[in-house]
Amino acid sequence: MIQLEHISKKYQMGKVVVTALDEVSAEIRPAEFVVVLGPSGSGKTTLLNMMSALDTPTSGRIVINGKDITKAGRSEHFTFRRETVGLIFQSFNLFPALTALENVQFAVDLRGRKNGKNLATKMLQDVGLGERLNHFPHELSGGEQQRVAIARALATGNDILLADEPTGELDFKTGVQILQLLEGQASTGKMVVVVTHNREISRMADRVIELSSGRIAKDGPPHGGKAPVEELHW
Repeated sequence: MIQLEHISKKYQMGKVVVTALDEVSAEIRPAEFVVVLGPSGSGKTTLLNMMSALDTPTSGRIVINGKDITKAGRSEHFTFRRETVGLIFQSFNLFPALTALENVQFAVDLRGRKNGKNLATKMLQDVGLGERLNHFPHELSGGEQQRVAIARALATGNDILLADEPTGELDFKTGVQILQLLEGQASTGKMVVVVTHNREISRMADRVIELSSGRIAKDGPPHGGKAPVEELHW
């Protein structure tokens, strides 16, 4: 379980203090597909960075799987990310000197899973890149790079998947395919959190946490109930 207890994050910008998150509290349970929804600047990515221990709150507490990670040190945060979280970055964060296959296999090997090459190959096939295994990032389109990043996160096998705008660089058809993959991960018991500004995507969530100016404006099931991925349009 992910427990966020009165999380606030403030940044000093010269003489101005900017509040990115303001007293955010929420719990996310295994097998939940959660969409964090809000416009640019609402605090979505900051919240994701808190859950992945890429950043620490100014105040409040973060407890994940019973462990308080708020005051953990740098090496503990690294171990936590390696063993617990699969991250899908909006900016991809691929290694430019590694092929698609090598980028995914790197994450598998770092996690200590067996049969790294075979597993990495399967994950890339699952996201529709079976014919692009040996291409370098600069040889791939933005959408293809995004799918490599998604395959890399899935390949870790970690219990928590955090995705920052995972369909942002994808056409509608491929975006639906990726959302189906992520939804499938939740059905196996993983916690899946998708950050997006796309309200249509929130329709397929088990739960929607809507942020506005760093605060939770709404938290509950999508309006009108959960919709099948096939019904989405954008």
